[in-house]
Amino acid sequence: MQIEDYFDFFGNGDIRIRGHRIGIEDVLYEYICNDRTPEELAIRFPTLNLEQIYAAILYYLRNKESISRYMDEWAEHGNRMRELQNRNPSPAIMKLRRIAAGQKSGPERFFGTGSQ
Repeated sequence: MQIEDYFDFFGNGDIRIRGHRIGIEDVLYEYICNDRTPEELAIRFPTLNLEQIYAAILYYLRNKESISRYMDEWAEHGNRMRELQNRNPSPAIMKLRRIAAGQKSGPERFFGTGSQ
């Protein structure tokens, strides 16, 4: 079995653990940035076995330069998406922000809650 056999490679550059929706970036982020051990990753990703987790780590170690670029692009994409969401929040997010700020919304804003 080749190390690449553990992954699905999609045309848009997306790399997923074969048979899962979990991306290699999810496993590697926890491993690299949060210093998680493979055993901790198995708890964090219960649908993956240790062999799959070690395969992701080995693939990274064998392809450090390209996977580091992949991870940088993934992080930058996430930053762009968060910024876009912050600039254009959904109505649900707007409501949650008002609640967090202690503001009333809807009819109670004008008529109160009924208890005086």
